[in-house]
Amino acid sequence: MAAKAIFLAAAGLVLVASTASAAPANRPRGVNAREHHQVVRIKDGVKDGELTRAELDKLKADEAAIRAEERVYRQSGDGLNKRERTDLERDLNKTSREIYRAKHNNREPQAPAAQ
Repeated sequence: MAAKAIFLAAAGLVLVASTASAAPANRPRGVNAREHHQVVRIKDGVKDGELTRAELDKLKADEAAIRAEERVYRQSGDGLNKRERTDLERDLNKTSREIYRAKHNNREPQAPAAQ
């Protein structure tokens, strides 16, 4: 009987440990990680020739505005509150859609003018 109890306790610990280690993978990424990922997506679009100069300038301006807004939010108190995080996530979602659309609109980047 004692061996069965020890086995069940050990199995329970294994189960708890496996679910606890899986929790961070399911946690949403933070604002900074999303910003970084979007910058990488923009750089890939430039490298692959999927973005025009105007699209690139617009996306860079959007990213800069989000970073400035985050900076203001973080300076106003202890990190980001729920409303501020929601606002930044909404802005990041909008910019993410703009990146996707700009990369998939089949426009050819303008070649530099020959002189």
